[in-house]
Amino acid sequence: MNPSQHLADLAAFVTASPSSYHAAAEVARRLGEAGFTEQREDEPWRAGGAHYLVRDGAVVAWRVPDAGPSGFHIVGAHTDSPGFKLKPDPSAYAYGWSQAAMEVYGGPLLNSWLDREFGLAGRVITRDGAVRLVSTPAWLRIPQIAPHLDRSVNDQLHLDKQVHLKPVFALGAGDILAAVAGLLGIHRDEIDGHDLFSAVTEAPAVIGVAGEFFASARLDNLSSVHAGLAGLLASEPADHIQVLACFDHEEIGSGSRSGAQGPLLETVLRRIAGSLGWDADRYERALARSFVVSADAGHAVHPNYPQLHDPDHRPSLNAGPLLKVNANQRYTSEGPSSALWLQVCRAAGVPTQPFVSNNAVPCGSTIGPLTATRLGITSVDVGIPLLSMHSAREMCGTADPGYLARALAAFYSGTEG
Repeated sequence: MNPSQHLADLAAFVTASPSSYHAAAEVARRLGEAGFTEQREDEPWRAGGAHYLVRDGAVVAWRVPDAGPSGFHIVGAHTDSPGFKLKPDPSAYAYGWSQAAMEVYGGPLLNSWLDREFGLAGRVITRDGAVRLVSTPAWLRIPQIAPHLDRSVNDQLHLDKQVHLKPVFALGAGDILAAVAGLLGIHRDEIDGHDLFSAVTEAPAVIGVAGEFFASARLDNLSSVHAGLAGLLASEPADHIQVLACFDHEEIGSGSRSGAQGPLLETVLRRIAGSLGWDADRYERALARSFVVSADAGHAVHPNYPQLHDPDHRPSLNAGPLLKVNANQRYTSEGPSSALWLQVCRAAGVPTQPFVSNNAVPCGSTIGPLTATRLGITSVDVGIPLLSMHSAREMCGTADPGYLARALAAFYSGTEG
């Protein structure tokens, strides 16, 4: 794809992926169209070929070469984003308003959700055990207090997570789950469980005088999921097993059955090895020849807050994906893995730029250290630069998503230069 086609495809991918469950389903759909076949966990493992596995909001895909593979080339990303999750009994009534009781999920930029219409997206489990994906229109809004009623609101905004972040969705006494059930064509009482999250309904857009910026929900980290998928599908055959691992729950620590701290990726790698007839020693030798690219969005220098960035490392939009480095191993990039990433980018004709945190500013982390700790595979942390990370609507450069996809395609293909 050229940059504009890639960006349009990213916009379509984000729109189709309002929750982690939708993202996993959309990745699976695209893989199926490309000739990958689904592997169910409760069925015998298929040897060779191209397959994918979906577990809740996570998806893992792999392609085994015809000749004996030497190891694994893995791209890791995550499907979830910060926001709000609907509580078990979510409908509340106060002063003539119906409100939805929601729990904060991860670390969203809270004020970015004020006065923004949004919907719900996720999964519903019905009495018959069926799992149904659902995405609603823009039903909800968290109204901000007017400055006439609180003169301090422009000086020091304080949002109590329990009191001030309960969206309205109707006048009178309403039932938000009954409305969700209506979309699915079922009765409210048929819903036995749900995992429903806030979902921005505003479409992604190219903005800026010169069309240099791309504004969208969930760029952290659907930009990496999409780039990993595009890179996998565009890559050439190689002498290693190509793996795309898109985990859920990164924004809340990854400690789940579908998160990077869980056994999902390790289980898939071991079952691939078993299907190929590898013994334990052969599997460990393959891991020693393997490599992980942990792809997760990072920070561009903010023009209004330059003091919060390292003065010697100020990444820009449209200057290529970040090579993320942290001395305390919040990112996994070290000398050998950083060198390999630079070689991959040279082979792909893609610019890259280093990112390191200001020593006085806390550094985030990714699935990279978790995967490296669990599997012992050499790893590097990369990702496109953003402004407004963890906002309901983030912003990147129009060129960077395509740059990342090209670099990941070269990584999968084993091309270095």
